[in-house]
Amino acid sequence: MKKVLILLALVFPLALAQNVTITYWQYEFRSKVEAINELIRRFEAQNPGIKVVHQTFPYDAFQQKVAAAIPAGQGPDVVNLYYGWAPTWVKAGYLVPLPDDWAQRLDRDLVAMAQAAKVGGRLYGVPTAVRSLALFYNKDLFRQAGFAGPPKTWEEFIAMGQKLTVKQGGRFTQIGYGIAPDGQDHHLVREVLVRQFGGRPYSDDGKRVLYQGEAGLKALRFYTDWVRKHEIGVPGFFPGNNGYRDGFIAGKIAMIIDGSFALGTIQQGARFNWGVAELPLERPGGRKANFGSFWMHGLTPLATGPKREAALRFLAFITSEETQRYWLEKVGELPASKNLIRDPKLSLHPVYGPFVLSLAYAKATPFVDEAAQRKVMVDAINRVLLQGMDPAQSLKMAAEEEQKILDQFWR
Repeated sequence: MKKVLILLALVFPLALAQNVTITYWQYEFRSKVEAINELIRRFEAQNPGIKVVHQTFPYDAFQQKVAAAIPAGQGPDVVNLYYGWAPTWVKAGYLVPLPDDWAQRLDRDLVAMAQAAKVGGRLYGVPTAVRSLALFYNKDLFRQAGFAGPPKTWEEFIAMGQKLTVKQGGRFTQIGYGIAPDGQDHHLVREVLVRQFGGRPYSDDGKRVLYQGEAGLKALRFYTDWVRKHEIGVPGFFPGNNGYRDGFIAGKIAMIIDGSFALGTIQQGARFNWGVAELPLERPGGRKANFGSFWMHGLTPLATGPKREAALRFLAFITSEETQRYWLEKVGELPASKNLIRDPKLSLHPVYGPFVLSLAYAKATPFVDEAAQRKVMVDAINRVLLQGMDPAQSLKMAAEEEQKILDQFWR
């Protein structure tokens, strides 16, 4: 608490001289909504001149709501957004840059992937927490199959997946891996396998697609062979939008790759022993790669005058180290602070540890239109899995489609 007050005093030396009401928007996600409600209660108790109105919206309607409200002058002062939306939101005028000393704080105190909150060299948001990917595995099924621990390499992963897949009378009743192109697997192909196989998905400035090369083709072919050749995954095996995760929780899927944000759901739902491990490698000692992401809090052009000062004060509070500790306990997402993730209690933790260790080498994809770019890679995978298209042809189509998206944004 003392550190938060000191930070606020340094950043905001002048006390607010009047009562101010600011508005905070985010999409509906139960644990995040509950956490923000509690944080607002604490913030208002420490800042009696400031009232924060918290409004939430369904995920699918959230961006459209922002796009309609802010130009009309009726939207939030502080808004929560996925980092991959920032370039489009900045271009549309929904966000304003944060003061320069905030960028210095981000450079000094937060993990490297938080640099993705900058657009054109200016900082447009700060995260409370960050995410990475890891392998979730069913310890009970592993033990029954005679495995002592999770796979270290993809070769081991495939061999274990085959032994953990059960087929009766031509029908799969249990599968080794929960295939999920539109879950986290599009990140797995683009940011993990392409890099592990020696390639880069994009140029350093994020303006050119590079995954159509040899490494990208090897990555797409290798991933889709889990279904086509090795039969350790079955598209649509378990029903629902998050069927891969639900099937794992139901004990019907032995392994999935998911984000740290899934920890709370799996902890609440799984009725068996399960574990988490860093992602397998191409070979022992091979290159490590992971996808990192985060939601951040940005300032809109509606926060002016005293509201801007109050909004910045609230922003400092909900991104403080004290809040990051609370967020880990309440939401399950990892702290964005370099100082906090160095804590051995976190890096050695049996569940949080694999995610924390992965932050050191995780890359945040430089999206300019996250939804459109996600669809490009999901379509590339599904053309191979569901339509039988040759991976080389599908990847070529994807690279051309995504390059058009980048060219249109950067022209």
